[in-house]
Amino acid sequence: MAHMQPKRFKSITEFHEFRGLPKPENPLVSVVNLETIQHLDESEPSGLVLDFYSISIKRCLSTKIKYGQQQYDFDEGVMFFIAPGQVFSIEVDHSSTTKRSGWILLVHPDFLWNSHLAKTIKQYEYFDYSVNEALFLSDKEEETIINIIQNIQKEYHSNIDKFSQDIIIAQLELLLNYSDRFYNRQFITRKITNHTILDRLEDLLNEYFDSDDLIKKGLPTVQHIAESLNVSPNYLTGLLKSLTGQSTQQHIHDKLIEKAKEQLSTTSLTVSEIAYELGFEHPQSFSKLFKTKTNFSPLEFRQSFN
Repeated sequence: MAHMQPKRFKSITEFHEFRGLPKPENPLVSVVNLETIQHLDESEPSGLVLDFYSISIKRCLSTKIKYGQQQYDFDEGVMFFIAPGQVFSIEVDHSSTTKRSGWILLVHPDFLWNSHLAKTIKQYEYFDYSVNEALFLSDKEEETIINIIQNIQKEYHSNIDKFSQDIIIAQLELLLNYSDRFYNRQFITRKITNHTILDRLEDLLNEYFDSDDLIKKGLPTVQHIAESLNVSPNYLTGLLKSLTGQSTQQHIHDKLIEKAKEQLSTTSLTVSEIAYELGFEHPQSFSKLFKTKTNFSPLEFRQSFN
């Protein structure tokens, strides 16, 4: 079967129409109650792409969402965040009698134009997360998020005036900041899973640095490490920073320096040979990184052992 192109929605109005919803009151921002969505049937496209932000909070769905490479069942209060241009798909279980519930907040980038949030929204890294990294909410957290979403809905339902846009953007920023806080809490409370990822990262780096991969492929990229752990690069860095205070790149560099120290103190290889074995094309780049990390040049470090 030929690969089908994802169905693209350029406007929120187009999305409403496709889902059998009334025309949005504001073409650039809309709050949708999931219970009102009827149009999920066998003809559901294999992929969907939105040209606007989607922030969903979902519970008790007879629906699976595929986002990135992961599939997820929404059987408890969870949130996930989709940035413009990301592909996802929806699969419906027609045999289930479970009622859909939850909310979707749709925000077109044009709505944020000229606002502070237009510049900062990309800093909220969870817009790059895969769905298996969805935000799991406690009842109290869920209540907080739903209140903010309903405040946004009330604001654009009421008479639009010159303050409306600023108030909605302020509410959206509040929602994003709460989500940041709740993700941070999740990194801490879901420690068993998180520490498993940390252990797997350690094993993965050891394996990579002990193999010929360094010479053949150079230093592992953050993307490669994240893919090997089945998480997205931003999620991995967020998790590592929360658990260790360091990014994925810093962990890779630390492992590299550890290996370099071992080579410098236990072999007679030249600095250039060690740099080559560690995946560097230019010994100067290796020496510079080593000095930044240890305050010693590779030669000074070696001499301290003699």
